[in-house]
Amino acid sequence: MKHLLIAAGILSATSAIAADKPQLTVYTYDSFVSDWGPGPQVKEAFEAVCDCELNLVGVEDGAALLSRIRLEGENSDADVVLGLDTNLITAAKETGLFAPSSVSAEYTLPIEWTDEVFAPYDWGYFAFVHNANASAPGNFRELADSETKIIIQDPRSSTPGLGLLLWVKAAYGDEAPEIWAGLSDNIVTVTKGWSEAYGLFLDGEADMVLSYTTSPAYHLIAEEDASKAAAAFDEGHYMQVEVAAKLAGTDQPELADQFLNFMVSDAFQQIIPTTNWMYPAVTPAAGLPEGFDTLTVPEKSLLFGAEEAAAVRDQALAEWLGALSQ
Repeated sequence: MKHLLIAAGILSATSAIAADKPQLTVYTYDSFVSDWGPGPQVKEAFEAVCDCELNLVGVEDGAALLSRIRLEGENSDADVVLGLDTNLITAAKETGLFAPSSVSAEYTLPIEWTDEVFAPYDWGYFAFVHNANASAPGNFRELADSETKIIIQDPRSSTPGLGLLLWVKAAYGDEAPEIWAGLSDNIVTVTKGWSEAYGLFLDGEADMVLSYTTSPAYHLIAEEDASKAAAAFDEGHYMQVEVAAKLAGTDQPELADQFLNFMVSDAFQQIIPTTNWMYPAVTPAAGLPEGFDTLTVPEKSLLFGAEEAAAVRDQALAEWLGALSQ
């Protein structure tokens, strides 16, 4: 009985210590918090320096994050949202739910970064990934004219899905509806998020999947498998810059700022290339992992500014829906 009482006392004391630690809740997307994603390593590294508990909450894909924050409003449990991108920044700011942060970093992005609310943590180029031993189209018109079967993501719930809409719009402008009409019979299915789409591709359900030029690095580095490649499109590739910000209603503003500054530190950034399989926003001191030098590098980059992306988004979505409904 004495030993039981001592054990109970130890457990009670441990629980009390844990309860005394502040908790920071970060909403992000499902693949970030997966066992193979950055989440587990980020949690361990941040908790080692913050004297807090980091609670990472997965919410489908990136675009679904904004929908959830809008729904929860000022009552959200989130302190930080990680996983939006430049295409959603304007819409996110319009909610009035996000606050400026103290993030400062020497970014190694292909573009200049000056936003005071959202801080970038990684970036990449959208691309269609395919089996390396199979021929691939060199642009959207060739893809539409081929028998190639593709899997894409829904732009209403997924940032890659939205990125694809803006990719086509940036490359073809007023001709975008024509491109989508041609692509409509190439599309096998439209998934809610990236993870489901990529899984279906790996299961052999399609010839190509909307992903990133960096995706083959996963197979090459983690699996020692060079069987995947990203198709190079001659009209250019649309860039994605993923961002995070703190909520104005957080009850842990200082801890949220600490996390956002940690996010652009070497401790966080070195995790990104081989877990999120994207380019880090700040190149780690050790550089990029071996294998990243073999990836497809677009000859032309496409990117709408945040406000321009917001302005064309509804039209691009309507063109996509119109083509797929016929």
